[in-house]
Amino acid sequence: MSASLLLRKLRDRLSLYMPLLVMLVLALASWWLVRSMPDLWSAPKDKVVRKDPDYNLQHFVVKVFDAQGRLVREVMGDEGHHFPETDELHIQQVTFKAQTDTGQHLNAVGRTGIATGDGERVTLLGDAMAVREATDEWPRIELRGDKIIALIKAEKLLSSDPVQITRGADKFTANTMDFDIQSGHYQLSGRVRGTLAPTSAPRQP
Repeated sequence: MSASLLLRKLRDRLSLYMPLLVMLVLALASWWLVRSMPDLWSAPKDKVVRKDPDYNLQHFVVKVFDAQGRLVREVMGDEGHHFPETDELHIQQVTFKAQTDTGQHLNAVGRTGIATGDGERVTLLGDAMAVREATDEWPRIELRGDKIIALIKAEKLLSSDPVQITRGADKFTANTMDFDIQSGHYQLSGRVRGTLAPTSAPRQP
């Protein structure tokens, strides 16, 4: 068999298998590319948030001002520990002051406190006391209990634990409370008791 005939047969065989060889090379190249590239389509892994405090404070004061420069909230404490997992500031010996949009002044204290990152919710724990200062329409109102929650934007004080309320000379006790800072109205539930001070009778002319 001549050399030209052998070359022709070899070329014919190669032409038959060439498409398969090309597909094999492309498949190997695709496999290598997928293995080499990062997995762009997989869901990103959840970022691990630390459970321990990311910063601590000592004898601190945090003040919040509105757009007009008016002091609207002030939080003070002996110690503060911020937990990034819940975005909460845990405070020892907390003092909280606030002025609502309607001009009501609220002062509160507690052995411990928990303030949310946006400052819209402050929970007072242990010998908690909150005072809404007297207005032209309402006397001074004092609230005491083991747990009092202040919702600043809603202008409310809440408690699911027993509370004592002193309004002027009147005194009340209840199992739960929903107090509206703006109006001075409060809803008491559970075992409610009250002592109303007698009003002085007008003098005779």
